[in-house]
Amino acid sequence: MTDITPPAYLERPGRPRLAYRHVAGSGPTIVFLPGYMSDMEGGKATALFAWAAAEGRACLLLDYAGCGSSEGLFAEQSLLDWRGDILDLIDAKAEGPVLLVGSSLGGWLMLLAALALVQRDGPARVAGLVGIAAAPDFTDWGFTSEEKAIIEAEGELSEATPYSDQPYVTTRRFWQSGEANRLLGTEIPLACPVRLLHGQEDGDVPPEISLTLAAALASADVQVTLVKGGDHRLSRESDIALLIDTVARLATPLS
Repeated sequence: MTDITPPAYLERPGRPRLAYRHVAGSGPTIVFLPGYMSDMEGGKATALFAWAAAEGRACLLLDYAGCGSSEGLFAEQSLLDWRGDILDLIDAKAEGPVLLVGSSLGGWLMLLAALALVQRDGPARVAGLVGIAAAPDFTDWGFTSEEKAIIEAEGELSEATPYSDQPYVTTRRFWQSGEANRLLGTEIPLACPVRLLHGQEDGDVPPEISLTLAAALASADVQVTLVKGGDHRLSRESDIALLIDTVARLATPLS
């Protein structure tokens, strides 16, 4: 990461401290939401933060509780706990409209956070959404019936992953929280501009999920970009350039 300074921390009495990085600048504040068992040290997050800082734009990176440099136990977190983390940091650091950028699981949290912000503060609070292999409802389509049975019966499912030396662990708490907050079965009442980027070679989140999400969103301004040769991470130099260009266009609408 280009910024080697330690992260700042948001103190929350009785709840885990949250690690974050924030740079002030013109709005909307760009908020990057990492994927499952990921953190703000990833290539997309750090590249977006460096670009925002260089362009004088406000940007906020964060680690969910139990992830990265934040406090808390990963196994104790749920989908709504992490949504709460996002809202707490937005309330603490982001004035005015936000542009939420969600990668994989972060794309589901992006939608949940946006819905909460719009309901509480009104539609002007969310300037736009950018999903990168967004994975809403993955507790439904991302597991076989046998895997779901293991989660329910044993309390967790541990799976090897090519993205980490540590296995992916899905707890019953998290899985049940996900099942209770699925979005794709009905209209998603968000009217802001939405851009969905998805690699055509994504082996973890089928590109069809972005097409289903686009259809479910109430917004009339939704675009899906399928990236030829792109994998789940979309972390190639060209992928990151596409991400930054997409964010820049949403953050500075044509007059």
